[in-house]
Amino acid sequence: MNSGSSIKRGRQAILATLWKQRVSYLFIAPFMICFTVFIVIPIVLANGLAFFSFDAISRPTFLGWDNFLAILTQDRIFLQNAIPNTFKFAIIVGPLGYALSFLLAWLIHQLPKRIRDLFTIAIYTPSLSAGVAMSVVWLVIFNGDRIGYLNNFLLSAGIVREPQLWLQDPQYFMNIMIVVSLWASMGVGFLAMLAGLQTVNTELYEAGAIDGISNRLQEIYYITIPSIKPQMLFGAIMSVVGTLKAGSIGALLAGSPITPQYSGHLITNHIEDYAFIRYELGYASALSVVLLLLVYGTSRLSFRLFAAKGDE
Repeated sequence: MNSGSSIKRGRQAILATLWKQRVSYLFIAPFMICFTVFIVIPIVLANGLAFFSFDAISRPTFLGWDNFLAILTQDRIFLQNAIPNTFKFAIIVGPLGYALSFLLAWLIHQLPKRIRDLFTIAIYTPSLSAGVAMSVVWLVIFNGDRIGYLNNFLLSAGIVREPQLWLQDPQYFMNIMIVVSLWASMGVGFLAMLAGLQTVNTELYEAGAIDGISNRLQEIYYITIPSIKPQMLFGAIMSVVGTLKAGSIGALLAGSPITPQYSGHLITNHIEDYAFIRYELGYASALSVVLLLLVYGTSRLSFRLFAAKGDE
């Protein structure tokens, strides 16, 4: 009897608290609705569909773990192309893009405030209009005929005798993807770091000078980075997620989800291939689950590296 009364009183206390904080829940409702509809529900559906065979027309057929076994034992393109390409792309673009984001944010922070915003917009814009820039700038630069900017320069300089088919040659395609991705990698992580730099207490630098810090590198290592660790963590997670889910750049450069001899084939391209070209939605969902686990694992690694003690 006492146990039942305690449970009843606990429920009443919870309901009373919810009602008391109803205005707060009203304000967070738009975010929670969007988060549930566009993140939680798709993840739950993908995890469930990964155990079925489904072509979007027929009724789903339960397969159990067969999709995951096929990924690990039978999918040659996934094992020999998508996985190595994704890790190569992520290992180069992720850390290098992250370092460039911090370096450019720090350099812009040193500029006078009246011109700082102009440089911020100029560096951030490519990440917003990567698709437009791809067709207007990069496809013209790497055009395979004589009027392509790179071919025209190399021919004029006598470095090559014949135009190179840059975007059709598997030897060059991944390197071009990396260059373009680095150019367009100054996204919200870059803005977060720049914002964090503007909140660092300048008195810390004066105190550091008294304690023996004598140059800018020491200031960055001992004062700047520890002071903006939350922004560094956010930038690291955004960099990890961005590189692992990249794939649109290769498709835009190649003009198709299938890159030359799968040289730029990433995990997301593999998912799109099975989901929207082959209509094997169950298998594509299993691939999505694998990608989700990779993103989660690397995000946890970022927390280990940048989170303050007690924040993990």
